[in-house]
Amino acid sequence: MAYDEGLAERIREHLGADPGITEKRMFGGLAFMYRGNMAVGVSDDDLMVRVGPDATDAALARPGTRVFDMTGRPMRGWILVAASALAEDEALGAWIDEGYAFAAGLPPK
Repeated sequence: MAYDEGLAERIREHLGADPGITEKRMFGGLAFMYRGNMAVGVSDDDLMVRVGPDATDAALARPGTRVFDMTGRPMRGWILVAASALAEDEALGAWIDEGYAFAAGLPPK
């Protein structure tokens, strides 16, 4: 499965040269990990964001979002954001920052 390399590049630009960030192919796309924990990723042309179980409902109330469900079992704490909701760098940056903040609150792997 291919992923939107342009979106991946926009994520790289936003994250900058943070030494805690690594990239890993997963879910048929590309994941951006912070200290070994996934923060955000790209699947097809959607942004995957790890918001955590407590923030899932609030995240799903925002435009362009849906449940992350690859196997028929929704993954609570993870959402997908449609490309149409990411046209502005500010919107993309807010989602990246949210995923990064959640991953930063987890113990390193």
